[in-house]
Amino acid sequence: MLTACGMIVVLSPALLLAVFGLSALAGIRLSERLVAKLTEASVVLGLFAAILILGVMLITDRRFIPVEPGDWVSIEDEHFHFTIKFVFDRLSVPFVILTFVLCGVIGAFASRYLHRDEGYHRFFLFYAIFQLGMILSSLAGTIETLFLGWELVGLSSALLVAFFHTRPNPVRNGLRVWSAYRIADAAFLVGALTLHHMTGAGDFEGLMGSGPWPEGRASVTDQQALYVGLLLLGAAAGKSALIPFSGWLPRAMEGPTPSSAVFYGALSVHLGAFLLLRVSPLLEASLPLRVTVIALGLATVVFATMTARVQTDVKSALAFASLIQVSIIVVEIGLGFRYIALSHIIGHACLRTLQLLRAPSLLKDHHALENALGQHLPDQRGLLRRLSGDKLRISAWRFASERGYLDAMLDAYLVRPFIAVFMWSDRMERRWTDFLTGQTSTSAPAPAPAPSQQTPNTNGQ
Repeated sequence: MLTACGMIVVLSPALLLAVFGLSALAGIRLSERLVAKLTEASVVLGLFAAILILGVMLITDRRFIPVEPGDWVSIEDEHFHFTIKFVFDRLSVPFVILTFVLCGVIGAFASRYLHRDEGYHRFFLFYAIFQLGMILSSLAGTIETLFLGWELVGLSSALLVAFFHTRPNPVRNGLRVWSAYRIADAAFLVGALTLHHMTGAGDFEGLMGSGPWPEGRASVTDQQALYVGLLLLGAAAGKSALIPFSGWLPRAMEGPTPSSAVFYGALSVHLGAFLLLRVSPLLEASLPLRVTVIALGLATVVFATMTARVQTDVKSALAFASLIQVSIIVVEIGLGFRYIALSHIIGHACLRTLQLLRAPSLLKDHHALENALGQHLPDQRGLLRRLSGDKLRISAWRFASERGYLDAMLDAYLVRPFIAVFMWSDRMERRWTDFLTGQTSTSAPAPAPAPSQQTPNTNGQ
């Protein structure tokens, strides 16, 4: 029964994606009511199965329930095994239930928020990709399964940031988000390959020991834990917008409000912290790794706190407020407070979803309150602001408004060289094809636009 319930948890979002994807490919336009009902049925079915598994785990005191559909690739000579494996434990089950609950809330909200919008069906197709990616990432028992879900989440995130594709800023910022994800995912992929080289398989149980989460003990040396852990920390930093990848988070608010709420306020932004929780035995095995995690979290807390205070629109302010809490969660993980970090993720995700869904009507209510009072609301200056001098305050404001100059540094040292390499590869490919065909290319690729240095105004979305 538990195996069947586990497969229902995974198959319910997979079938939803299959229905939406096949209908889009076949040119069949489903009605808005049918799309909303299919989404609701998928969420309810998966949530019911996850709660049933949780109930069985609590009653029988089982803390580890594996579900293995089988080996997909097995190369004995190379000692390579690609196994699809799902794990229900004290970390994955709460995260899966949180995913279904928030995705259900966002689905119900979006069915009304995007009513008669020309991108209604496209939104729910991307929504289905995201939901499946989150479920796969939450339940992954192997690093390959986690990487598959990780990529689905990143793909849907970038597509939804660029949802309003008739305007240049959403497309430009969607590409920027995708570029940041590529850099972080490269670290993830190298870490996965290193794990295979070390253990011969990507099973987390082989790396983290046989004990159930959070009691597992890593079966690697200190140096191995440090190397793999730093790679996975880089992947987590990219997905959770930690320094130096923080610049993509306000850009992601170009997407519609429902995607901003479920992605960058609730679930996707916490996926990096979830990865650190999953590999937390690695942190226990290496003191330098724990110190690095704590230092990165504290640095991002300071940066996000300063930056959040100078934002001029509500969605960007909420984005950096989310980053503050995610950074604190990372510090908690580095200190070994795993259950506190998991509870913090759940509480913060629910609160931030509510705030972002409330954002479109917040400004109207703010003006209504001021009109009722007959004056502007008082500006309550904090103690630090009263004690600091004007020169220091102006310098801090400039640093925060430029987002710590992280965007400029990424452009100079990562984005532009990255684009230059691919433009050079494109030119070489054209020369090679011209040589083989004896013809000359009549068109050349347009130069890539420089990433915008300004935070988009997202109040109206």
